[in-house]
Formats: sequence, structure tokens, C-alpha cells
Amino acid sequence: MEKQDNNTREQVKPEIKTQDKAEIKPKKDPRDRLYKPKGRPLIMGSSPHSLTNDNVRKIMWSVCLALLPTTVMSVIFFGFKALLLIGSSILAAMLTEFVITRIRGKHDTLDDGSAFLTGLLLALTLPPSFSVGGTVIGAVFAIAVGKQIFGGLGCNIFNPALLGRAFLQASFPVKMTTWVLPRYADLHAYTGASSTDALTGATPLGLFKYEHILSDIKPLFFGNIGGSLGETSALALLAGGLFLLIMRHADWRIPVGFLGSVFILGGIFWLTDQQAYPSPIFHIFSGGLILGAFFMATDMVTSPITPKGTWIYSIGAGIILVIIRLFGGLPEGVMYSILLMNGLTPLINRYTRPQFFGEARA
Repeated sequence: MEKQDNNTREQVKPEIKTQDKAEIKPKKDPRDRLYKPKGRPLIMGSSPHSLTNDNVRKIMWSVCLALLPTTVMSVIFFGFKALLLIGSSILAAMLTEFVITRIRGKHDTLDDGSAFLTGLLLALTLPPSFSVGGTVIGAVFAIAVGKQIFGGLGCNIFNPALLGRAFLQASFPVKMTTWVLPRYADLHAYTGASSTDALTGATPLGLFKYEHILSDIKPLFFGNIGGSLGETSALALLAGGLFLLIMRHADWRIPVGFLGSVFILGGIFWLTDQQAYPSPIFHIFSGGLILGAFFMATDMVTSPITPKGTWIYSIGAGIILVIIRLFGGLPEGVMYSILLMNGLTPLINRYTRPQFFGEARA
């Protein structure tokens, strides 16, 4: 009996061991809890790291597309002369880009759209009465001095289109401040005055600066007012700017900081004396503020790359703009405010750089 019991135990014992082994579950590796990308392998490499399909060519042509409503409105308001200035500026900018890249022995960069965009932006900052020859000179200067002299796209310190306009402002001050009203302008609604003999050609900012006449907000918003080709319709500019923000081709902090600082600081002065200072809404919709805030201050090359830096950059530009408009000798200061902050961008990047992980403070 004992031998039989031993044989039975020996037969049952292996089955129990096998069952116990099946019930014992292996321990989970804690590294399994770490994030594992689904369908995308991890790639080790040096910076910069880009996980999108965006590139320079796509971004530049998207900005050109965003400026299409403004371009169309300028042609509607100012006729064939606007189309002539825009075309000559773009052609001169692209031809200058082609010639200089050939001289430098570099490959052609016309397909990336940067020269096209520079010529378009420059034309949109010019008065409708400006000459075609002066436009060509400004476009050549913008590309040659504002861009290529620094090494080409990505190396320039200042916005090339604004630098070209600054050159034209210094070279042709009278022509750059001679304005004509759109052909469909309602002067009474535009100025709010009954006598318009001495007001023909003035911009809303010029009217307020020198004549203390405040224009209505409605024509400023929809357009059909005096000014540069690209600043006549705030609605068209806002539509293009919204497109850039949706496509994430512009940092939203810059237009928000720029427009917000102008609105707040201009509103403070307006509350102190509503007769001496314009309303903050007038500040926003008049002049080239919206054009500069969405399409020039957001230039990826000449604007800061850190979140804190973009706030400093945009708010600083807004403060400078309000000071020039209210206390300077010129009625407008968008160009100077952006160019001044462009010059400070390297310092802003340096002192707002986030601390690296594991980096010890000096």
C-alpha cells in the first residue's frame, strides 16, 4: 500500500508543479509604463527637431496667400497704379535675388517665395502715388542690403521689406508722405467734416496729428481710406492674419502682445484726455498696425524664438509705436517700432533662453 501511495504521489506531484508554474505570472517591467509612440519610431538625432511637414517654401507662400485679400482690396481702391507698383516691386525683388545668388555662387532660391514676399510686403507699405522707379529702388535695396548682405534667408537681422521702406522714407521723404484717397472714398464719412477742400489725400493718422480731426471707425475697418496700399482695409488684413494663426505660421503671442499693448497704453492716454488723444480702437484700425502686427513683426527670422522673448518683443514694439504716434514728429511709427525691436532680438533671445535640464547656474 505504501509503494502504491508513493507512486500516486509521484504521479500527482509533477501535475501540481506544472499547474503552479502556469499560475505564476511574470513581473511587469516598469519601463513598460513609459510613453511609447504608436506607429512612429523614435529617432535619435541632433537639433533642430521638426515633426511637421512645414518648410520655408510652404510658409512663405502661405503668407503670400494670406496677403491676397489685402492685395485685391488695394487694386479695387486704387486701380491699375496699385497693380503696377505691386508687380514692379515683386519683379525687382526676385530679379535682385536671382542675380546676387548667382554672383555668390549659390543655388537659386526663387522657388522658396521669400523674395516674392519681400517685394509684395514692400509694395503694400508704399503710398499709391509713389513712382515705379522708386519702388524698384526700394525692392533692390530690401533684397541686396536687407537680406543678401547678411548671408541670405535666415541670417538677416532686420525685416527686409521694412528696411527697404525705411530707405525710401529717408531718400524720398516728400513722395513717401504724399497720399491720395481711394476713388470710391466718401470724404464726409471718412473725415466726419463737411469741408474737405484741404483734406484730400490725408491719412486718418495725419488728419488727427495735424488737423485734430478724428475719422470714423467704420471706413477704417472696411477700407476705402487714404494710406498705404496695404493698410486701407483692416477687415482684409484680419482675415489674412487669422489664416496665418490657424495654420500656425505665425506666433500668436506677437500680434496679441503688439495690439494689446497699443490698445491698453493708448486707452490710458485716451482716458486722461479724450480731446487730445485718440481712442484705442482708432489706434488699432488706423495706419499700418494690423499689417505690421500680423505680417512683419511675426517674421520668424527677425523675431525672438522664446515665449518670454516674444512677449517682451511685441509689448516693446507696441509701447514705442504709441510714443511715436502721440509725441513724435511723425503720425505713424509701425515701421520704426518693429525695426528697433528687430535690433534687440539677439539680446532678447540671449537673456530669455530657458535653462537646460541639468544645467547649473553660473
